[in-house]
Amino acid sequence: MRGAVAINGAKNAALPALAATLLTSEECIIDNVPCIEDTRTLVDLLTYLGCEVEFDVERHRVRVCARNLNELTTPAELATRMRASFLVTGPLLARFGSARAPHPGGCSIGRRPVNVDIKGFASMGATVVQESGDYLITASRLKGERLYLDYPSHTGTENLLMAACLAKGKTVIKNASAEPEVVGLATCLVAMGARISGAGTSIIEVEGVDRLYGAHLRVIPDRIEAGTFAIAAAITGGEVLLRDVIVSHMDPLTHKLLDIGVQVEEGESTYRVKSNGSLTAAEVQTLPYPGFPTDLQAAFATLLTQSDGTSLVHERVYDNRLQYASELVKMGATISVNGQTAVINGPSQLVGTKVRALDIRAGAALVIAGLAADGATEIQDIHHISRGYEKIAERLRQLGADIERLVD
Repeated sequence: MRGAVAINGAKNAALPALAATLLTSEECIIDNVPCIEDTRTLVDLLTYLGCEVEFDVERHRVRVCARNLNELTTPAELATRMRASFLVTGPLLARFGSARAPHPGGCSIGRRPVNVDIKGFASMGATVVQESGDYLITASRLKGERLYLDYPSHTGTENLLMAACLAKGKTVIKNASAEPEVVGLATCLVAMGARISGAGTSIIEVEGVDRLYGAHLRVIPDRIEAGTFAIAAAITGGEVLLRDVIVSHMDPLTHKLLDIGVQVEEGESTYRVKSNGSLTAAEVQTLPYPGFPTDLQAAFATLLTQSDGTSLVHERVYDNRLQYASELVKMGATISVNGQTAVINGPSQLVGTKVRALDIRAGAALVIAGLAADGATEIQDIHHISRGYEKIAERLRQLGADIERLVD
C-alpha cells in the first residue's frame, strides 16, 4: 500500500468526552468525533437520557445539551453494546445524585469488571445496591476521598475522574491510568471548569467545584487507528504517510516496528512507515501505557507471522485476547497459544479463506492478514470492526488495497 491517510479522532477519547457533557446544563461542542458505531451508541444513550444531541457526521462534530434530563437509567439494550456505556454513571451520580445501569457489554476479550468504578463511588460516599441485575448508585453529594485503584483501569479512572469534578473537597486517585485518552478527558474537563492536576501520571488530584460549564472540545487523534494503518503498510511492504498524529503516543509501536526492520520517519504531526517486506522476529508484551497497547496486540502479531524466526506475544492486560490466533491459523499462520502467550513461527504464507472477526481489534487484524494473503479473504461479523474504525475499507482502498465491504 502507498499513499497518505488522515487519522480520525480516538474512539477511546471521544466516548468519555461525550459522557462528560452530562456534568453541565450548558451546551458542549465536541469536534473530531469519529463516526463509528460506538460513538453512535453513546449518542443514542445521551438522547435516551433526555439530552439534546446533534451529530454532524460530515464535520465530525457533536453538540450536546444536558439541560433537561428525564432519565437516569441506562437501558440494557444500549448497555450490552459496549463497555463504555458505563461511563455515564459517574457524571449522572455526581450531578443528579443517582445512576442506574446494568453490567456493560462489549467485546469478549476477557474479564473486565466495573469493580474499580463501583468501589470508588462507594468510597466517595455513594450507596451501591444490585437490583434485578442492575447497579443502583445513589448519593446526596459525593465527597472527595483518597482512592487507590486495584489496577489502572482507564474506564474506572475516567468514571471516577468525572465524578470527582463535582464532589465536595479533594479527591486523590492513586494507581490511575496514564493512558493518553485519560489525559484527553482531563483536558476536556478543565476546559469545562474542573480543577485537575496529575493527569498522565499514576496520581491524579481533583479539587471539586460546584458546577461545570459548556465548552468547545476536541478529541485527540486515535493512536490505535494510526497503528493499524502503520502495520497494514508494513505487512504489504509499502510506504504510507499518516497525518494528524500525536507522534509521542506512537512510541511503544515505533520501537517495535524499528526492532523488526520497519522504517519509521516522525514529523511534527506526521508518521511515515516504509517497509521492504524483510522483517525479523521479536518479543512483545502488552502493558498499560506507556507499555505496548493491548489494542494493537492482534495487529502486531499478524505482522509477526511475516517475520523471520520465532516471535513471542505476551498478553498482560486481558485474559481472553488471543482467541483470534485460531482464525489466523485458518489462513496458514503457524501460531500456538499457551496461556497468555502466543508463539509465532514465521514467515508463513497466508492464504485467503473465510474467517470471523471476534472483536474490534481482532477484526482489524484479519483485515491486515487479508492484505498479505494469497487469494480472497472473507471476514464475517464485521459489525465489530465498524465499532472502532470509520470507513476502513474505503480508506484502505485509497491506499491501493483490493478490499470491498459487502454488507452494511
